[in-house]
Amino acid sequence: MITQLLKARTRSGITQDAVAERMGTTKSAVSRLEGSGKHAPSLATLRKYALAVGCELQVRLVPQK
Repeated sequence: MITQLLKARTRSGITQDAVAERMGTTKSAVSRLEGSGKHAPSLATLRKYALAVGCELQVRLVPQK
């Protein structure tokens, strides 16, 4: 998930500061979200991040084979 977050932000060409502003949070919160992987962000937070970087959040369950 972290890799996808970073790729999405890189594609959008915006900084962590800009993401934080669009999300209504701090740069340190965005840094934690993109960094450690030690906490599980809520779907609401992931949705805000996705919108901030010009993406749509999709959560899918894929049947096991």
